[in-house]
Amino acid sequence: MLRPALRRQRGRLAAGVTLLCLHQATEALVPVAIGVVIDRAVATSDTGALLLSLAALALLFTVLALAWRFGARFSYAAKEHEAHLARVRLAERALDPRGQRSGLRDGELLSVAASDADKSAGAIRTAGLAAAACSALLVSAVSLIMVDLALGLGVLVGVPLVLMGLQRLAPLLTRRSEAQQASLAETSALAVDLVAGLRVLRGIGAQHHAAGRFAAASHDALSATLRAATTKGLHLGLTSAVNGLLLAAVTGAAGWLALNGRITVGELVAVVGLAQFIAEPVQVLGWCVQSLATARASARRVAKVLQAAPAVRPGTESAAPPACERVVLTGLRYGTLNGLSLRIPAGETVGIVAYDPRDAEALLAVLAGTVSREDYQGSVRIDEAPAESLRLAELRRVVLVEQHDVALFEGTLRDNLAAGGADDDDTLLAAIRVAAAEDVLHHRGLDQVLVERGANLSGGQRQRVALARAVAAAPPVLVLHDPTTAVDPVTEALIAERLTAARRARPQATVVVTSSPALLRAADRVLVLKDGRICAEGTHDDLVAAEPSYREAVLR
Repeated sequence: MLRPALRRQRGRLAAGVTLLCLHQATEALVPVAIGVVIDRAVATSDTGALLLSLAALALLFTVLALAWRFGARFSYAAKEHEAHLARVRLAERALDPRGQRSGLRDGELLSVAASDADKSAGAIRTAGLAAAACSALLVSAVSLIMVDLALGLGVLVGVPLVLMGLQRLAPLLTRRSEAQQASLAETSALAVDLVAGLRVLRGIGAQHHAAGRFAAASHDALSATLRAATTKGLHLGLTSAVNGLLLAAVTGAAGWLALNGRITVGELVAVVGLAQFIAEPVQVLGWCVQSLATARASARRVAKVLQAAPAVRPGTESAAPPACERVVLTGLRYGTLNGLSLRIPAGETVGIVAYDPRDAEALLAVLAGTVSREDYQGSVRIDEAPAESLRLAELRRVVLVEQHDVALFEGTLRDNLAAGGADDDDTLLAAIRVAAAEDVLHHRGLDQVLVERGANLSGGQRQRVALARAVAAAPPVLVLHDPTTAVDPVTEALIAERLTAARRARPQATVVVTSSPALLRAADRVLVLKDGRICAEGTHDDLVAAEPSYREAVLR
């Protein structure tokens, strides 16, 4: 993650490093210049030399300020561009229709994209600051050598030894930073889950239990943060202590040399100024060790997402011409499904009743194309072609699975309905009528504004808008999962009548996984799943009369 990032930003990074090194070099020369002014102008009372020295100092500070301004600009630009690229790549990976096997929940992915992407890109700015700090130390050491060889060599040898000692804490910093970020991501994921299910939690009176879980997760995150902060504080304290000792040693040696007449007053001022200045680049290098440790920990988390294997490995072929039987499952074994075989002909409405909800979930996952071929046994054919041979876009163009959980987005009603693929108002209004969702139009029609998650709609309205979106897409095979659990019986019967009529007119196949008597009565046939396979088949009325278990499951 980090080496390719440095290569991608090498242009901005090179410009930034050059200017930052120039800034640090000129800043290191400031005490040297002041010492020269004292010896050449102040000590000699030379007015001309003093004026020339002041002009030279003004030029030095001008170069120093401009170099910092533009060097920092290039450095920050490189960091922000790389952070943006990382966020885009993470978003692309998270939205990949093939899915991914990183094992991270939505909240954790959000934390990686929002926090870890930015922190991993911080390695670019760290590299620039580290190079600038090294250049400052080099200029300072050379200047000290020109004053006294022993002083310069002491800095050239002592600073690398100090940095090597501080570097021993880097692996511990990385581990604790990684643990801190993982704990924060876990807390974020739990918060996302709790917010998404807040209505359900309130409905069952479990909000206090949920709050307790979040408090425990937050406490764990606090503990991890404090451990990381303790290590960083120890590292910073050691860096400051070593800086102080180095400053005292250089200043003391310079004072002794001045007392013995080996250096001038101007040289003494220059050495003391350099000794004070050296503390800054050493401190920066200490900060760079912490920053790089954090960047490495974040880069590992970013890489975990970007390098995660796809959950599904689709084929490369296009769908074949429409067949009489649009979907054929043979001997399917996945999850709780145990050798399931069924056929979905064109123009037919098929109701499916699953005594075990896990059977329904497994069937929907296979039909939605979210299951890899290696994870199930048996055969899944779409228009007589193996499902695994089709491109994912082709598979989902033929078979559209509208899950029970409704996902609506902030925007207009038109925007939400058009997300299914249809874009003309007549088609959208016809779909709204099929879903019996005319009441959602109000006085603004398709321009009715929906807030996030459709929170300004009732549960039944959200379900009907989602159903209208699926109907407007007009897929050859539409699979619905409990599409009317939040509507009243009269509206449910109206939806069943309109939905079957609209789909048969195409003709298009419809699969409804439900226990709703109204929807099952409108189906051409009903399949009953028990123990992972079909145990009964027939019309709704026939099954009610012949199957006590079916009658108990669907009649309300």
